[in-house]
Amino acid sequence: MSGSAVLLQFLNGLSGASALFLVAAGLSLIFGVTRIVNFAHGSLYMLGMYLAVWLSARIGFWASVPLAAALVAAGGAAVEMLLLRRIYKAPELFQLLATFAVVLLVKDLALWAWGPEDTLGPRAPGFAGAVEIAGRAFPQYDLLLIGLGPLVFLLLYLLLTKTRWGILVRAATQDREMVGALGVNQKLLFTAVFMLGAGLAGLGGALVIPREPASLEIDLAVVSDAFVVVVVGGLGSIPGAFLAALLIGEIKAFCIGLGYSKITLAVEFIVMAVVLVLRPWGLLGRPQAAMRGPAALEAPLDPPSGRAVAALLALFAGLAAIPAFTTGYTLVLLTDVLVFALFAASLHFMMGPGGMASFGHAAYFGLGAYGAGVLLLRLAAPMELALALAPLFALAGALVFGWFCVRLSGVYLAMLTLAFAQIAWSIAFQWDAVTGGSNGLIGVWPAAWLASKTAFYYAALLVCAAALALLWRLVFSPFGYALRASRDSALRAEAIGIPVRAVQWAAFCVAGLFAGLAGALFAFSKGSISPETLSVPRSVEGLVMVLLGGVQTLTGPVWGAALFTWLEDSVSRGFEYWRAAIGGVILLLVLAFPRGVAGFVRERIAR
Repeated sequence: MSGSAVLLQFLNGLSGASALFLVAAGLSLIFGVTRIVNFAHGSLYMLGMYLAVWLSARIGFWASVPLAAALVAAGGAAVEMLLLRRIYKAPELFQLLATFAVVLLVKDLALWAWGPEDTLGPRAPGFAGAVEIAGRAFPQYDLLLIGLGPLVFLLLYLLLTKTRWGILVRAATQDREMVGALGVNQKLLFTAVFMLGAGLAGLGGALVIPREPASLEIDLAVVSDAFVVVVVGGLGSIPGAFLAALLIGEIKAFCIGLGYSKITLAVEFIVMAVVLVLRPWGLLGRPQAAMRGPAALEAPLDPPSGRAVAALLALFAGLAAIPAFTTGYTLVLLTDVLVFALFAASLHFMMGPGGMASFGHAAYFGLGAYGAGVLLLRLAAPMELALALAPLFALAGALVFGWFCVRLSGVYLAMLTLAFAQIAWSIAFQWDAVTGGSNGLIGVWPAAWLASKTAFYYAALLVCAAALALLWRLVFSPFGYALRASRDSALRAEAIGIPVRAVQWAAFCVAGLFAGLAGALFAFSKGSISPETLSVPRSVEGLVMVLLGGVQTLTGPVWGAALFTWLEDSVSRGFEYWRAAIGGVILLLVLAFPRGVAGFVRERIAR
């Protein structure tokens, strides 16, 4: 690689880092003060892109950039005041459910306003050409971005260190309760911070349109990148976000320049995994007390009563009788409900009794699905053997990933699970010889005796019912009680002889194993597998199912999975803007039942 090529790749890395810093800085501010894991931040970035393209045709590019950022900032303030302000006292992860609903609403808003096609932005007037650097052409606009990133960082630094408002923001980042006790108007402070963070996201989106088109699929991709930067730099640290953006931007640029383009899909997540393993609080972050799991906010789980067991048995009998009345699409939908109920229950085993949130649980769902496909198609194993052995692929992944993950806690643990999941996704997406690459695997059909919808439905019902019963039995076994003790007070659990990390690792592996079983059933029910099976949206859907039902109820994830799967199927088949409809329903449920649907029912019964 020549000296001129090295210089150009270095400059490419700087321009990419500047764009990444703009969106990550806003996310870092919002999380540092409000402690909200804002999945909608990528949607704000996407909205900035679309608004800038639309406004450019009317008022010109340079006028559209600040106006788009201002409009997105105003929208962020409205979201904070009308929605998030009402649920600050809800469990922290439950707030994530509200931001996911905003993602769905904004996506369909963009679909309605600008259509499904990617939208190209204009060239930046005055910066549409290229300059010669080391004998090669380099875009003028990229040079402008290289200068804008440090400028925004400097302005933020001065705002946060030299103004009274900035001092209050930094104080709230360290201790929100103390800031409130001193008489600071927390509502106004939170709104201002959310507005500034949203404005930065909108500014980043508006500035990037001369380089790439606005797309409906960019929201979750951007928020994943932003999470990586924020976590690598240190939660709530603007200098850390700037340093992490530079590091990741340069590494990605040189991976492309050196011919390692395939690794660019996962390199930032590899960097995050390495940083979190070596320095769990990020490059410039500070060690924080472990966040309480959502389970610690409510009463512990109680063993199911005899009446509850009878009701579950009656439900099983009712499900077993359904094929006598229908053999059509209803059985396909119910099979999906059973599969995702098991997937959600496996995630709940980590989140509820274990207190370990995961943003990458779909990795084990996908590993189980691909395990079934590889055994059946590549190794010519019988379907029955493939179904039995496929969960072991997920178990192997959970053994490796979990060993690192359980050494962290709170959001850091959740982000490390996301990193490993994205690494698994990139391997599945590119390993053509084994996984089929982006095309996936086709022809993963069950054996002849399970080929009919009715037969496979009964098989799924038996397998999922047995797996759910075993999971629930584990919750109330000595292992389950040790797991809950480790969640509630790790120091006391260690003091009485419970090996906390070993217990959590075992729970991580159990959750991965059962998620892999659900993935294998899913593969045989659909007949094909694609990389989307273990993507970020699938992991988010699993979180939504658990939170919809209620983390602190035993059967809540099952009801959440049933509700979400039914909503997605029924609304998507009859309504063009089905995501917005589902988002609206989720928002109503969030505001009406801040403990989940099953949690609300349990409270009413207890009263």
